[in-house]
Amino acid sequence: MDIQRNFYLSKLIDRKSNGLIKVITGIRRCGKSYLLNKIFYQYLIDNGVEADHIIRFAFDSAEDLQLIGESLIRIEKEKRGVDPEKFITYIDSKVTDNKMYYLLLDEIQMLDCFEAVLNGYLRKDNMDVYVTGSNAKLLSKDIATEFAGRGDEVHMFPLSFAEFMSVYEGDKYTGLSEYMLYGGIPLVVLRKGTNNKALMLQNLFDEIYIRDITQRNRVKNMGELEDLLNILSSSIGSLTNPEKLKNTFKSVKQSRITSATIKKYLDYFEESYLIESSERYDIKGRAYIGTPKKYYFSDLGLRNARINFRQFEQTHSMENVIYNELRMRGYSVDVGVIPVVERNQDGKVIRKRLEVDFVCNLGSVRYYIQSAYSLPDEAKRIQEIRPFRKIDDSFKKIVITKDIVPSYYDEYGILTMNIYDFLLNPDSLEG
Repeated sequence: MDIQRNFYLSKLIDRKSNGLIKVITGIRRCGKSYLLNKIFYQYLIDNGVEADHIIRFAFDSAEDLQLIGESLIRIEKEKRGVDPEKFITYIDSKVTDNKMYYLLLDEIQMLDCFEAVLNGYLRKDNMDVYVTGSNAKLLSKDIATEFAGRGDEVHMFPLSFAEFMSVYEGDKYTGLSEYMLYGGIPLVVLRKGTNNKALMLQNLFDEIYIRDITQRNRVKNMGELEDLLNILSSSIGSLTNPEKLKNTFKSVKQSRITSATIKKYLDYFEESYLIESSERYDIKGRAYIGTPKKYYFSDLGLRNARINFRQFEQTHSMENVIYNELRMRGYSVDVGVIPVVERNQDGKVIRKRLEVDFVCNLGSVRYYIQSAYSLPDEAKRIQEIRPFRKIDDSFKKIVITKDIVPSYYDEYGILTMNIYDFLLNPDSLEG
């Protein structure tokens, strides 16, 4: 069964022949290769591009590497990248005229000196270059530096809920429950049977994500790294920082791991796109506070597999789903903080910090969003909107709930909507 990724296909179409290197980034197994080599390739064919003018090459494919006289086994054993001279010679043999050629390259970070190679192709008028990569440290950094403004990033996420529902056979209510449990990795979504899904997620974690992180960064203490991953998995959406995590290790694991090492491991997780961090933002002071941060998993199925599906809190899972949807739509997402000064019943001055789950920015557009799993009564609703009423600007304020309610505005102009409408309607925030 094919899963259409039209959201990302349109991004590639919009960037076609723009004179830049189109770099598709994202976590391993989120569908980058399928987007590039199947969906976009078919689009090019359907729009009149001759097949011999589309050059596809995967640097993690043993068959493709054999075409240039390289061996995947030897490369892994020698811990080196693919020889760029062999690759350039192969591409030169394929370019036989001055018509436009489309170069579709998979897992480009495995090619030595890939920045120089790609910049060389950009100097050719008949080359349109598209690449995928799974590591932010090797790619996003280089887009800004080595490519000198000539890189154009398209970041890809696992399936959104709308994409998930395009192939799910049940209704949206059972669909969201499954999505929050097993996530949106395409291979997992298409797998039949809950046991098979769980097993595949656990295998992917051990054989792909953990292995990639440890090998790429030459991690020696696997135990500490995996313990940290377990702690993050158990506390998604909670404020934390390296120092706090160090204290957890000391009290629970009797470990002497340093906060510097923890910071390094957190960077590894983010560089592999396994997790993302959300910084705290002082809404009134209009300034970032710094640590602690909140961490969210790019795929909830991977998070749940990490803790063997033992700890499933719907409130935190829903918050993670909303965060991922906002990031997929292109918003930068921060944790909002509102300092307030109040008096208690005894007249004593109390200083507090109220929290807004998400401060979302895209250009000049801003939304404040609260994730409220349920609003059973008016008291709970008042509690959720309290931070909004302390914000003195006119940006839109929204409460997203799992309750089945029609979208409505209250007397303060605050919009309440259900999560199904939010996830399934790409324009839901504008309503």
